[in-house]
Amino acid sequence: MTASPPLKLLLIVPHPDDEVYGAAGTLMEYVEAGHTVGLVTLTHGEAGRTLGLADSPEALGRLRDVELKACLDEIGVQVHEHHDFPDKDLQGQPFDLLVQVAHSVMLRWRPETVLTFPPNGSNGHPDHVTTHRAVKAAWDSLPETERPLLWYYAGPTPPEQPELQAGYLPPNVTRDVSRFITRKLTAIACHRTQALSTVDFIRRFASRITTESFHQV
Repeated sequence: MTASPPLKLLLIVPHPDDEVYGAAGTLMEYVEAGHTVGLVTLTHGEAGRTLGLADSPEALGRLRDVELKACLDEIGVQVHEHHDFPDKDLQGQPFDLLVQVAHSVMLRWRPETVLTFPPNGSNGHPDHVTTHRAVKAAWDSLPETERPLLWYYAGPTPPEQPELQAGYLPPNVTRDVSRFITRKLTAIACHRTQALSTVDFIRRFASRITTESFHQV
């Protein structure tokens, strides 16, 4: 995939599959309208669940790369940059380097909107939280006239866990993506190793398959 800036929407997330549950319909709608969209994935997800489909972290990372490519082909994402940061250890990496990655793609691809995780990481995952911090720091470092819009994933109800409530931001952008439901479910299903995450997401947040919501900073 080659960059064709400026982008309509750029996602910056840590893991393969972080792009699909909450934003696939929005990406599909933008692509259908003739826009270019992009994704930055910071890790290969090698520390995730295997469901018996891989026998080592390295094999899992390679398999998740294949799954991600199939998902992005289904969505129609034109621009993808994949980094090699270690899964589940982003908080242990040089923070300035993570900020530099986010800063660089914002300058190179000049997105209209950048999407990432909110301050609580949506579910408290340390990689999600660290990615939020790096993207926000990169965005803050840009001159105000050069900043893209900044969106966070935002569910319609606050989390039940007290430790996540302080970092919750309510949605102020809501998009009906119901006409893309078949393709979105197909894209989600590309991430076979994450089938349990898919089941958990649909069980808890079924409405978010057809309605994608974000907090615009």
